[in-house]
Amino acid sequence: MEMKKRINLELRNKAPEEVTELVLDNCRCVNGEIEGLNDTFKELESLSMADVELSSLARLPSLNKLRKLELSNNSISGGLEVLAEKCPNLTYLNLSGNKIKDLSTVEALMETKMMRMKKMKLVRLKDMRRRRRTTTRRTRRRTMKQAQNLERVKRKWASHT
Repeated sequence: MEMKKRINLELRNKAPEEVTELVLDNCRCVNGEIEGLNDTFKELESLSMADVELSSLARLPSLNKLRKLELSNNSISGGLEVLAEKCPNLTYLNLSGNKIKDLSTVEALMETKMMRMKKMKLVRLKDMRRRRRTTTRRTRRRTMKQAQNLERVKRKWASHT
């Protein structure tokens, strides 16, 4: 199914201004470009275009409220600077399975809100790892104490018989 038709189906008798989430996975785009998506989707917060044979983001409209963008399994190899200017509030981006060969392609995104958020999440993950490590140590100590107590009880019962 073509992207334009899929967008019309996904609208489900809603106006484009009312839609907050749009899933266009596995539909086909013509010439590797976005079609049917325009500036009228002002409230769009989540957009998924996984496996749509997309090779360019040049026709991406301005989506100021977009926070989540799924672009996995496409043929995108560059032109990501469009995301920084068209989607300033992006906090989640999946580019896995694309034809990006080096990190210089992603450098345009480094100053967006998305990358600042990503750095914050990494710090939180480190804190969680520390907590998990100490929790694991506590659990190990508790298990050792329980095993020692069990041995003591076994010895006590063995001496009474």
